[in-house]
Amino acid sequence: MKRQSKFLIAGFILSLFLAGIVSYYASSSPDGLEKVAGDIGFLDNAKEQANSDGLLADYGVKGIDNERLSTGAAGVIGVIATAGVSTGLFLILRRKNGASK
Repeated sequence: MKRQSKFLIAGFILSLFLAGIVSYYASSSPDGLEKVAGDIGFLDNAKEQANSDGLLADYGVKGIDNERLSTGAAGVIGVIATAGVSTGLFLILRRKNGASK
């Protein structure tokens, strides 16, 4: 196996670990936009987002009652989805660049 492949696989495994385990310990403080909205005073005017009842809404997986497991599963799903989309795009771009040479 190439050294680059080992590096990519190790990075993917580390990403899964961070998303699945460590993400539960992330800050529960509001994000920047939510904090500014609260400081300025327009947070009360916020409307519910259209996807707020979706499968991965609110940093968790709908239907998993254990908060730690729900947060970890959402993180793992996010890493896998990001890896899948980015790998597909890289393969398409590589194929297009290879065909033009």
